[in-house]
Amino acid sequence: MTTPAVPDAPRIPEAVHRRRWAILGVLMLSLLIVVLDNSILNVAIKTISTPEPTGLGATQSELEWAINSYTLVFAGLLFTAGLLGDRVGRKKVLIAGLAVFGIGSALAAQSGSPVELIAFRGVMGLGAAFVMPATLAVLMNVFEREEQPKAIGIWAGGVGLAVAIGPITGGLLLDHFWWGSVFLINVPIVLAAIGLMIALVPDSRDPKPGRVDLVGVVLSVIGLVLLVYGIIKGGQLADFTDPAALATILAGVAVLAGFVWYEKRSEHPSIDISYFRNRVFSAAITAIALVFFALMGVTFFAVFYTQSVRGYSPLKTGLLMLPLAVAQLIFAPRARLVVDRFGVRAVCAGGLGLVALTLVGFTLLDADTPIWVLEVIFFLMGAGMAHIMTPTSVVIMQALPREKAGSASALSNTFRQVGGALGIAVLGSVLSTAYRGGVEDELKVLPAGARHTAGESIEATLGAAGRLGGRGDALVASANDSFLHAMHITALCGAGVALVGVLVVSLYLPGKARKDLSTPAGASAPEEDRVRADR
Repeated sequence: MTTPAVPDAPRIPEAVHRRRWAILGVLMLSLLIVVLDNSILNVAIKTISTPEPTGLGATQSELEWAINSYTLVFAGLLFTAGLLGDRVGRKKVLIAGLAVFGIGSALAAQSGSPVELIAFRGVMGLGAAFVMPATLAVLMNVFEREEQPKAIGIWAGGVGLAVAIGPITGGLLLDHFWWGSVFLINVPIVLAAIGLMIALVPDSRDPKPGRVDLVGVVLSVIGLVLLVYGIIKGGQLADFTDPAALATILAGVAVLAGFVWYEKRSEHPSIDISYFRNRVFSAAITAIALVFFALMGVTFFAVFYTQSVRGYSPLKTGLLMLPLAVAQLIFAPRARLVVDRFGVRAVCAGGLGLVALTLVGFTLLDADTPIWVLEVIFFLMGAGMAHIMTPTSVVIMQALPREKAGSASALSNTFRQVGGALGIAVLGSVLSTAYRGGVEDELKVLPAGARHTAGESIEATLGAAGRLGGRGDALVASANDSFLHAMHITALCGAGVALVGVLVVSLYLPGKARKDLSTPAGASAPEEDRVRADR
């Protein structure tokens, strides 16, 4: 047997290496608040949609914008955030991002209208844009290559932990305090994270950073806002061919096409288009975008199913979502072991296939389905997601040099957030359109001027039915039936998107790596060589 060569000397300073797991804990705390915020909001959207003084009386489209204003600012600035972190230092960017996020959270808690909430959520998205890519970039610079898959798996498991804590925390807060408390809870977590960050986390940067691409940033933000606004508008009007919706969608597509054209010719692009010549890198990025497209749309309607149709409180809704988070927490850190056995392609295809199957499972749910069926669906969905996120994150982060970790993380998170934003917009619009079509005839019992608003969401319909007294019972039954039908259609659309992801990863992600005894320790494995191919 060939004697292995002596491993390369570690590239991480010994002092940093000794506290790497403590650093990972701090990074996960920073990640926690970014993910926690969205998972808390998912439980709170029904409360926010109720009229004042309990909530803000937000319509379904305003709720979508309360989510997407955060997501769009987040996604639009991730390119720049990653580059700035690589340029000025990831620790500095992390601390600044956390501070902005905390300020935005405090302002959002005091919102007096849906418009104010949408605006302050955008401020939170600005802060989050500088937090998310920096956490993964720092991780890549405090762990040696052989420990990176394990660390990324734990990092991904932190997402599951946040998904678990968020709904339960949100439910507890809403049971005892006003709706704004779901945002105010972020402030003490931010303060703790900043203190630990200053004490433990080392700074790092790219020795050869690129310049900030202001034109690219502006084009990406404008394009995304126009595209998603048009999709939401089409769902609100129940007509995607309406000139206001169609023209906005086409304008968004045109601006994003201009963004790609400009980036290909820029000397200092926000995103290096050449990265996408690597088919493995592109397939991993696409898989992340597609799975979040499907899952974010489903999460949006699942809350209305449990609270509006089934009548569960926010706290109980949070507890019902626990299996989704627990599965991610269990399987995400262990996904690398499954990849070692079966390869990235088989694991990711299987994970996406399982997600598609669970989305189809939503068609089994009606108003009196045993609740354990939903729990099984959530658990299997979390398991499938865990076996997608960890392998694809490892592929993406190891495809680029360590010095470009901020850019790689920014790309990964950008496509994740854009996929999620489009998922909420597209699947939310499908839900809205199908729901309005089902309940429209029953709305004739309402005054003509109130019918359009009452048909925007199940909460709006139930609110209108409540004002009718006993005459509204038939409208409540129709609202529940129409929502269930719309939910089934939306779930099937999400399943179709997940199946497209299965096809993409099956064609382009690498299979199981062959073990080569002649490969010296510390050298690139065959699978890593394939990931770097075509660069």
